Amino acid sequence: MEDEKIISLYWNRDERAIEETDLKYGRLCNYVAENILSNHEDREECMNDTYLAVWNSIPAKRPDRFSVFLCRIVRNLALKKWEYISAAKRNPSAAASIEELGDCVTGTDSVESEIERKTTENIINRFLWRQKEEKRNVFIRRYWYFDSIETISKNTGFSQSKVKSMLYEMRRKLRKYLESEGIEV
Repeated sequence: MEDEKIISLYWNRDERAIEETDLKYGRLCNYVAENILSNHEDREECMNDTYLAVWNSIPAKRPDRFSVFLCRIVRNLALKKWEYISAAKRNPSAAASIEELGDCVTGTDSVESEIERKTTENIINRFLWRQKEEKRNVFIRRYWYFDSIETISKNTGFSQSKVKSMLYEMRRKLRKYLESEGIEV
């Protein structure tokens, strides 16, 4: 089913919207949640929370790109869940990804930081679009989808050392770019 039809189902409060969303994007959303949480029960809970969040938010706003809207929700919910459970146990791959980027971007929870966060997000997007596609894809696989170095290596055909090198170089360039744009790192 086309995204516009699925959104219309949500808009009309038709429960088939959740089924159609799961049919079309369930694997992608599960993949994102699993990479962050590495636990079946936590992933399932995250998926249920995702569908509820989408159900509650669509009448208020009509997303332009439904897949991006959906992935952002599942990713944010999975990260919140991961923060909650991380005191007891950690997903080493997701923890490593977050720690690697910590040198370039730090987060704050204050309300006034929302504008700065959006500005930083736009700057990072501009930076990524200026990179070669293969480098951009490796970066996104690591820091958006939280793929392990091994998984990225298998999917791209690059050696693990090449993937690590690409990521290191991209982080170094991103840091310089952010600083040149006036973002404190």
